[in-house]
Amino acid sequence: MSNTTREFAPSPPLAAASHGSILRTWWPLAASWLLMGVELPAIAAVVSRLSEPEIMLAAFGGVVFPIALLVESPIIMMLAASTAWSQDTASFRALERFAAKAAILLTVAHALIALTPLYWWVVVPLLDVPQEVQAPALLGLRLMLPWTWAIADRRFRQGALIRFGHRETIARGTVIRLAATFLALWGFSAWGYSGIVTATASLTIGVLVEAFFVRWRAATLLGPHLRRADAEGLRPATSSLAAFYLPLALTPMLILAFQPVATAGITRMPLPLECLAVWGPLGGLIFLLRSAGIAFNEVVIARCEEDGGQRRLRRFAWGWGLGFSGVLSLLAFTPLSEWWFGVVMGLEPELARLGSQTLWLAAPLPLLTFLESYWQGMLVSRHRTRAVTGSVLAFLVAAVIVMVAGVLVGHWNGLMVTLVAFVAGNTSQTLWLRWKWRREGPRRPEQPESGIGAPEPM
Repeated sequence: MSNTTREFAPSPPLAAASHGSILRTWWPLAASWLLMGVELPAIAAVVSRLSEPEIMLAAFGGVVFPIALLVESPIIMMLAASTAWSQDTASFRALERFAAKAAILLTVAHALIALTPLYWWVVVPLLDVPQEVQAPALLGLRLMLPWTWAIADRRFRQGALIRFGHRETIARGTVIRLAATFLALWGFSAWGYSGIVTATASLTIGVLVEAFFVRWRAATLLGPHLRRADAEGLRPATSSLAAFYLPLALTPMLILAFQPVATAGITRMPLPLECLAVWGPLGGLIFLLRSAGIAFNEVVIARCEEDGGQRRLRRFAWGWGLGFSGVLSLLAFTPLSEWWFGVVMGLEPELARLGSQTLWLAAPLPLLTFLESYWQGMLVSRHRTRAVTGSVLAFLVAAVIVMVAGVLVGHWNGLMVTLVAFVAGNTSQTLWLRWKWRREGPRRPEQPESGIGAPEPM
């Protein structure tokens, strides 16, 4: 076997693909994502019971969290990149340096927004932030400064742990993160801190604790695997690292760029403050039910080359995607939605009613998430990352068209328009990924596409 072929060979399969084996690979990752999905509803439930809940929920869910996500978005795909790339010590160290540099640059960008007049000159007028929300949102952005570094370092090491079979560490790290977040939520709320301090400080503490745990476990567990890979003589593809990752990084960056677009649209449609306040709890519930589908991406990358893998993974995506969409539909079309927003989230009656009246529009999103993860994972496994970037452009075009139409018409509230925009965007993205895989995905990675996955070692 040539060096070129071995360079991109997947990890040896544990067994032929079956629903049970895929489930065993997926559930620790899904559990981790589901636990993370609990975090945002828990934060919203606490903040809604503190002083000035409408303003604080709007500041956190409508301004701080979307901007923090946008800033850290270029390193979100570090998990998938590390899963595919961390083959031996050389490739692991190369990606580690890459992740560290990216984290520093993005933290500087966050600091420029939070610590300079850029917030007042750009963010406030661009998003049309309501006056009463402006100061709390700025404080929240400052408290979340360590967020990007922690996410970058954690996701890089998690990817390597997934590649070498230590998926249970991911779930344990998430449990530790949640414990730290919940303890901080209790402490800050009991000590009388404002809702924005309670939300952002607790979220940041939880992420930092998890990052340090994952770093410690990676240092303990990865050494033997990397040394074994070194002994097998695999050659790292360091020359094409940037070409491989940069198109991949554009994927979440372009998707999350829609978060501030959604905020800007919501503030220009009817009931702006109310919709911003509900957007956090509503988005948290939707993310909770989509999170298991997001976890499926790494499973596809790891197992698509196994015997019967593609067919089994596709059936798995449809089955579980329909299941999670069914759960969301059950919540949306029954009194459970009013119970969720009113009792669990603690929203005031008019805000709870607004959330329950719009939730049904998000019903297709869990299924679309599973299907996106399937087609995206297949393309990433063959290093076709530019196709993934194209899918995000399809998402943005469809979603922005819906948002602009909603603002121009001015009849529907921002929550309804934003959810329709998300469904339209995700549908376009899924169809694009499917089309690109059918057109060019089956080509082997030793046939590089525009330099992606180029075989020449440095």
